[in-house]
Amino acid sequence: MTDPLPLGLGNLALSRKEDFKEFANAPRREQPRLLTRAELKALTSEARAAYDRLRREWHANLGPIRTQQLADLHEELWDIVDSNQQDGDKAKGAVAVDAFPGLGKTTSVLAFLREFHHREIAENGEFTAQGHERLPVCRVGLTGNTGMKDLNRAILEFFGHAGRNRGTAAQMGQRALDCVLSCEVRVLALDDLHFLKWRNTSGIEVSNHLKWIANEFPVTLLMIGVGLAEKGLFSEGTTSGDTALAQTGRRTTRLDMQPFTITNEAGRREWRKMLLALEKRVVLADKYPGMLADDLSDYLFARSTGHIGSLMTLINRGCQRAVRSGTERLDRDLLDRVKNDEASEKARRELEAALDKRRLTSRPRSSNRKAA
Repeated sequence: MTDPLPLGLGNLALSRKEDFKEFANAPRREQPRLLTRAELKALTSEARAAYDRLRREWHANLGPIRTQQLADLHEELWDIVDSNQQDGDKAKGAVAVDAFPGLGKTTSVLAFLREFHHREIAENGEFTAQGHERLPVCRVGLTGNTGMKDLNRAILEFFGHAGRNRGTAAQMGQRALDCVLSCEVRVLALDDLHFLKWRNTSGIEVSNHLKWIANEFPVTLLMIGVGLAEKGLFSEGTTSGDTALAQTGRRTTRLDMQPFTITNEAGRREWRKMLLALEKRVVLADKYPGMLADDLSDYLFARSTGHIGSLMTLINRGCQRAVRSGTERLDRDLLDRVKNDEASEKARRELEAALDKRRLTSRPRSSNRKAA
């Protein structure tokens, strides 16, 4: 068995530099050793409690898994970030990851930011030539009431700047620029951008402020949100306000992430690869080859509707119940008693009916032949 990671890792606020660095530099979790029923029974009560705690934490942090969607997104992000090596007199291209909820976009972007942080520190060191702390990434979360001053304050909050609670929006913006230059930030990530009300005064202010950041900050602006196209980030619009918003879209590359599909053989193979990867990570005494990829493939697709976030939630909760109840495996009876997110539960019935009547299957043909 392995020692658990410090409890502080579960209490991070990634909008602060100390916490982001802790997230980026934390060692990879080690998968607990798989014990048999007999080995579980032989454990003392203290050892069993410690082992089950390890499994709770492991199953709660099964991802990220390098799916094709994640791999494609990372390749595109590397293309954009690495191509943004222009001199300071040129504006850098921005990127917006715009996708439906539950597709793993934030998890995937954070995995990329972690890799980027490692690369920059490895190549350039932990401190700049002027002796400042090197922070390749600044990550900020937005709220529904974010205005220009609030955005500047959030950036200053990341750095822990003493002037983050006083001054005008312009003054805070200059302080933020000083922090970015001093710490040699290369990627500014704005999460939950959809919380902004783009077509009101505050949204237009922030859009104009994003253009200022793109012009003045030597960073790649990485925006993450839901329905950004519908909110006007990429459209020309018909009013002067909408046109102002569209100027941000002119410099922005839109990337998306798609759910798993089972309407073709390639999609079914990707779904099976995902389930096989999850099987390897599950730590239950009675798990067996094909527990997820063969026996529960259709069921799990119906319960998650192909959304990786919903799938990971269901597997995590199922594993927690399997350990707590002593079932030590995942099957339909156990998972039927586990609740999933509301969107997946609503879409479940129609998918289940199609799968049960064999109008759809989630299993690739090669897998079906082996089973037969």
